[in-house]
Amino acid sequence: MNRLLTLATAALMAAAVATAQPPKREFKRNIRLSASNLLAYPGPAAGRELTPAPDSLRPFYISHYGRHGSRFLISPDDYDEPLAALRRADSLGKLTLRGRDLLRRIAWLKAEADGRLGELTATGARQHREIARRMYGRFPEVFGQGSHVDARSTVVIRCILSMENELMELARLNPALSISHDASQHDMSYMNFSDTALARRKYPPAAEAALRRLYDSMVDTVKVMRRIFSDMDYAREHVAMRRLNDRLFALASATQNSAARYKVTLYDLFDDRDIYANWVAANARWYVGYGCCTLNGGTQPLTQRNLLRRIIDEADSCTALPHPGASLRFGHETVLLPLVCLMGINGYGLATDDLRHLDRKGWVDYRAFPMGGNVQMVFYRKDEADREPLVKILLNENEAQLPIKAVKGPYYRWSDVRRYWTERLDKLARQAQDLDGGAPTAR
Repeated sequence: MNRLLTLATAALMAAAVATAQPPKREFKRNIRLSASNLLAYPGPAAGRELTPAPDSLRPFYISHYGRHGSRFLISPDDYDEPLAALRRADSLGKLTLRGRDLLRRIAWLKAEADGRLGELTATGARQHREIARRMYGRFPEVFGQGSHVDARSTVVIRCILSMENELMELARLNPALSISHDASQHDMSYMNFSDTALARRKYPPAAEAALRRLYDSMVDTVKVMRRIFSDMDYAREHVAMRRLNDRLFALASATQNSAARYKVTLYDLFDDRDIYANWVAANARWYVGYGCCTLNGGTQPLTQRNLLRRIIDEADSCTALPHPGASLRFGHETVLLPLVCLMGINGYGLATDDLRHLDRKGWVDYRAFPMGGNVQMVFYRKDEADREPLVKILLNENEAQLPIKAVKGPYYRWSDVRRYWTERLDKLARQAQDLDGGAPTAR
């Protein structure tokens, strides 16, 4: 069984690599894709129609987990650290003309985000209204007469506002919908669970060393610093060049999430090679921290075991109802990414220690968890008496695959999906127990 799943996962990866453009080529077409978790939601692939359900089955229930929409950067250090480094250098006459202009641009970005760190932007609100509109338009039967929408959010305001924007749009489209919504610590045990044991194992010395080697071999911080500082001896002695490079790349990536995208760019600091190199390093760090990387035991996706069990249990309960409607959940990328890996969607359950070639294997972070990213499980059946529903998985509104046998195209028997996820949870829990010396993993 394990060998078959391994072969199926490998086949999924091969299919993903064959059908998707390599990141380096995608960045030439759209540089903003290199932003990893700071990518503004791109929406579903243009011109790609949904596969019709077999045997005229009809959708009747959606189970969903979505990340909040576009936001401002979270930490004041994202702005203050580069500003401090550049202001000090400017006071000593150590900046190039581009460096002085960079100082002006970052000061503008800081002013735009003043008092709004981590908050949902107008772009983020619009993303969720559009997601709701497409969900309703694609699956109107789910939101028909007698249907109920139950929505839950983490207690963070950007997530709550993301939820409310989707619900307002659904209510606008069908004022007769029954809607309940909540954001409470009561639900955080599955909506945003924190596992201290897994957190301690996230970046062990071997993983940190591998990440450092990758960064040093890929990212040329000196080349970027030469565009900013007129005196490189000063920069080497007084500037934390790697940290400044990373802050600047994050700022460049983040501008797409607010009105800044119309007024400011920092991408002129980076050429095509810099863009790809910085993304490779970030992609690898996200993989080690939230994927099935073997350098830390390959069990980090277990952080979302409570959420996946909740999804399974609610699906079992709701699919027995005549008009279940939808279960909508809103949270963060640090939940969505490991959930996608835990579910094994599109080969994101990849287990390897090869950090340099993750993109060749199909593990590409921005395709999984952009701002507004989401997983939608859409259930289909013949009628209310049908107790063998099919389910289709959408990742960011695009049809996705699991490493199990499908009934047809992207449609799977719910009983098969349920079995696969339950077995995967048990397998990873056993791996975690072995790493912890046999101590059982808390449920």
